[in-house]
Amino acid sequence: MISSNDKNKAQTSRPGREMMDELGTDFRKAMRRLTSAVSVISTAHAGVRYGITVTSVTSVSMAPPSLLICINQRASIHTPMIRAGQFCVNILQAHHIEIANAFSGGTPAGTDRFLCGEWASDDEELPYLIPAQASVFCDMDAISSYGTHSIIVGKVRQVAVRGQVAPLLYQDGQYTVGLGEGVDWIVPIA
Repeated sequence: MISSNDKNKAQTSRPGREMMDELGTDFRKAMRRLTSAVSVISTAHAGVRYGITVTSVTSVSMAPPSLLICINQRASIHTPMIRAGQFCVNILQAHHIEIANAFSGGTPAGTDRFLCGEWASDDEELPYLIPAQASVFCDMDAISSYGTHSIIVGKVRQVAVRGQVAPLLYQDGQYTVGLGEGVDWIVPIA
């Protein structure tokens, strides 16, 4: 026989829908406190260019040089990028808010988002943003599925670095800028 104490423990030890909703809300709040650089991931497949604004980019290794990106499996870029087997991470400059907005849904589906910004293609027809702070060209090396997203490791095959370090950042649900020329609001801790 299960005592009422045991029943209460069982009910509180298994997260119900309400607890999961609260967890999701709290997780979103926590992630809004994580400042991230803003990039546009671009690819091309069957003569069509695709792009998406992301903050989910991180370096993996220097040997071999590689990046990790996370893409929602429902995003329009997901399947074409997997089929193309390559992508470019275009790290945006502080003044590229219009480009970030265009590739994050600000430009309606079916519209050429690549009309926003100055774009070119490499020898592999991979689109890249000419005035990006950096463009990192990658071949897919590993893919893993987790929840709603694919975790993709790209092996770097080429890098183009331009201009000063002045990234567009995303924090607390809005764009901001990092430490760059004329920006002195970041206080060193050392």
